[in-house]
Amino acid sequence: MKIILNGKEEQVEERTTVAGLVKLKGFAPGTVIVEYNNELVKQENWDATVLKSDDRLEILRFVGGG
Repeated sequence: MKIILNGKEEQVEERTTVAGLVKLKGFAPGTVIVEYNNELVKQENWDATVLKSDDRLEILRFVGGG
């Protein structure tokens, strides 16, 4: 099915969860936040959040510096 991830169209399997998408994309869960259809999703809810066709997600990585 088609989703929009960080502004680009992506194909993912049906019943993919936010947690599954984060893992699929190779992100360490403790280093990212996820915006799902314009709302932040708490990490403890990632396993229960099942993606649907045409959902929009942003995965943002924490960057240190200074």
